[in-house]
Amino acid sequence: MAKKAVNLSINAELLAKAKAARLNLSALLEEVLSEQVRAEQERRWRQENKAAIDAANGFAEENGIFGEDFRSF
Repeated sequence: MAKKAVNLSINAELLAKAKAARLNLSALLEEVLSEQVRAEQERRWRQENKAAIDAANGFAEENGIFGEDFRSF
């Protein structure tokens, strides 16, 4: 995937500690940002599909789950 240079403002003391710890700031930011983007996408998906999820759960509560009589767990 292509990389793009960006400018960020960060607490100077925190930056000094990260450099002293020899942390790869680009890799660390990408990892954390990726996790946050995924979490936000999941949150939005759940919000957008809440009605369908609630309807499916309500149906299962009222009618049971297909094949539950045959489950051994």
